[in-house]
Amino acid sequence: MKNEDTIEVRFELDPVHPWTDILTAELSDLGFDGFMTEKNIFFAYCSESIDAKNAVESTSLMRAEQLVYKVSYKKIPYQNWNANWEADFDPVYVQDYATIRAPFHESIEIKGFDVIIQPKMSFGTGHHQTTWLMTKAMCEEALVDKVLDMGTGTGVLAIIAEKLGSREIEAVDIEEWSAENTIENANRNNCKRIKARHGDIDVVQGTNFEWILANINKNVLKVHMPKYSELLVEGGKLFLSGFFISDIDEIKSICQDHGFKFNRSITKDEWACLVLNK
Repeated sequence: MKNEDTIEVRFELDPVHPWTDILTAELSDLGFDGFMTEKNIFFAYCSESIDAKNAVESTSLMRAEQLVYKVSYKKIPYQNWNANWEADFDPVYVQDYATIRAPFHESIEIKGFDVIIQPKMSFGTGHHQTTWLMTKAMCEEALVDKVLDMGTGTGVLAIIAEKLGSREIEAVDIEEWSAENTIENANRNNCKRIKARHGDIDVVQGTNFEWILANINKNVLKVHMPKYSELLVEGGKLFLSGFFISDIDEIKSICQDHGFKFNRSITKDEWACLVLNK
């Protein structure tokens, strides 16, 4: 993989919703591969090989009415990713279920499962509310053998699935470095049952999954829903996150159209996680 610099695009948005969802969907199609929201600031990331300004100017943002926004661009040298992350990364405690930490966090209290994560540029250090929510939801469910983790990022949820006792875990991500990172982090955690694949849902090789984990943006979840229904066994559970509390009713409706029954939801700040049964 070529070590390219990264372009960070910073959007100040008023209102924030639904524009974070719209921009995530549109910029994903244009080659952006990382997104983050902090209050009214939305960040999008792409490699320097992409014309970030031209991509942004082709989005719906430019035609928006009743929206106040400001856009700025910043180049982040490739070497800075891990340095910046290490400077800011504190251990994450998902209640007493799991401790998500970096390799350099050695003398800390461990609560629950000890999960060691070193990201490349992958999503999933545990700091984002959706990773926290998915971890909590998984740890509150009964043991299963076979799991699919779509949009695996760092592999953190796949690792937690194995620590919970799952024996066959398929972890898939559209970014090559995420698949590589998942393998590295699985090895760090002495996880032997995770198979990482680079690609979209069409590269999934397993069938009859008992759990499907999908912490992805709302628009991707909607596209994937028919396939989730096909891949999950009767009585299996679908765990979804990557969307806001305000999106719950829409997601529930789409899931019900594809044979899923709402089980429960949990929330943290403005983010939501749904658990559904097939």
